[in-house]
Amino acid sequence: MEMDIARDVTDLDPELLQLPEVSPLALKTSPQIAEELFGQWLSLPDTGRLVKSLIDDAKTGTSFGASGNSTSTNASGISPLPSLFPAANTPPLSPRSAVGSPRTMKQRASFSSLGSPLKLVKENVREVIPQFYFQDGPPPSEELRVQCNSRVDEIFNRNMDGLQVNEFKTVTKDICKLPSFLSTTLFLKIDTNCTGLVTRDAFIKYWVESKMITMDVATQIYKILKQPDCKYLTQADFRPALKELLATHPGLEFLQNTPEFQERYAETVIYRIFYYINRSGNGHLTLRELRRGNLVAAMQHADEEEDINKVLRYFSYEHFYVIYCKFWELDTDHDFLIDKENLIKYGNHALTYRIVDRIFSQVPRKFTSSIEGKMGYEDFVYFMLAEEDKSAEPSLEYWFKCIDLDGNGVLTRNEMQFFYEEQLHRMECMGQEPVLFEDILCQIVDMISPEREDYITIQDFRGCKLSGNVFNILFNLNKFMAFESRDPFLIRQEREDPTLTEWDRFAHREYIRLSMEEDGESNGSAEVWDESLEAPF
Repeated sequence: MEMDIARDVTDLDPELLQLPEVSPLALKTSPQIAEELFGQWLSLPDTGRLVKSLIDDAKTGTSFGASGNSTSTNASGISPLPSLFPAANTPPLSPRSAVGSPRTMKQRASFSSLGSPLKLVKENVREVIPQFYFQDGPPPSEELRVQCNSRVDEIFNRNMDGLQVNEFKTVTKDICKLPSFLSTTLFLKIDTNCTGLVTRDAFIKYWVESKMITMDVATQIYKILKQPDCKYLTQADFRPALKELLATHPGLEFLQNTPEFQERYAETVIYRIFYYINRSGNGHLTLRELRRGNLVAAMQHADEEEDINKVLRYFSYEHFYVIYCKFWELDTDHDFLIDKENLIKYGNHALTYRIVDRIFSQVPRKFTSSIEGKMGYEDFVYFMLAEEDKSAEPSLEYWFKCIDLDGNGVLTRNEMQFFYEEQLHRMECMGQEPVLFEDILCQIVDMISPEREDYITIQDFRGCKLSGNVFNILFNLNKFMAFESRDPFLIRQEREDPTLTEWDRFAHREYIRLSMEEDGESNGSAEVWDESLEAPF
């Protein structure tokens, strides 16, 4: 009988050794198995300690199922149900127990152990996401607000009633960190009631509470200059700032006795700004265009630099002088208008008649002049900047529209040949060795490297540093010959300062020439200078 019990015990599945998992059918057919197992389990030393621990817990009133039982037995890390087999002789688990039997899987997935899945769905964790977009800019931090208020109190405590316009420059420069020649415009923005004073509270309300303090500099300048109900800047919006620049900048003091030239200087600066920055060409300068351009940096440079001629972007007086004198030379009757016959003389007759006709057809840009067949000063400024700096983006678009006869957005062989024919005729008349168009076309394709050889797009021009020379080949004979001969004078200038643009170098040469003429130099020296720069051949 004992041998039979031993055989039955060895044949049992290891899972049956866990008493809660013993099948009722096994107990019913072999009740002696349970008695034998129970007897062996009671004889284990750990079982005695466990029973004693449970009795002690019952005496103290501790719940049997409580977590974190502090009994000595549990504290020592002893299992509440000791194993029947020693640790060294534990048999390996069956493959079925590795993933769990159907009974154990069912027990683990029961609601009593995991809880209701519906309850888990209802208990959503709400994460608070801080606001990251502010239409009018983020609110100023407390630290920034304290710093600003401290500096404002320091200035306004000396003027309890408020600051007048001539006293406001310190606020503009030191607190707002803006160019000082925006001071009057900023003052008038705050003094909406035209009292002639800006109080501390009014400034705090405009600069701090309206979040101007946290905006980028371009947005600050944009909001200060533009009209309240406008979504863009016009040329008139820049006039007050330039008027203050002319009145306060040390490099422009010599113009104070000539108000006419002050007005012309301001106009020229504005035209240059809109030529380079207003890429849409509609006269409406948007905030996006202002941010993408370099006007803000140029304004800050002009405010810090005493020599206005060192501010090459937009504000240089020498650049204005060159533009205005060129216009005055061509405007022989001084009616402030230029016709075709006047413009054909530009650059020592460098341009062809065909390209001048395209300019006066107003294809690249509509004239601001109201007189038919006449070009005004603003139109001339746009033309001259495009002609003398063909590497700039506005110039590429200007001349591309001129050559694109059918306006389909591509330049074909026939269109380029149409303009080059006059160049070829002029070379023959001047005794120059003519260059056939087939050779010129191969040269253009090599320089531009277009995506397709049967036509050239504006994108092809933008990706090429020599794109300006293509236009010179087609309609500017003087610059074409200078490029072919690789004028060493121009090459040396480019190497001396590669940061200068074509316009910067041209304006510098022309200003020297014009100043020499004005200083009363002899005609011979002036002609030599003209010849070396205007007609290298």
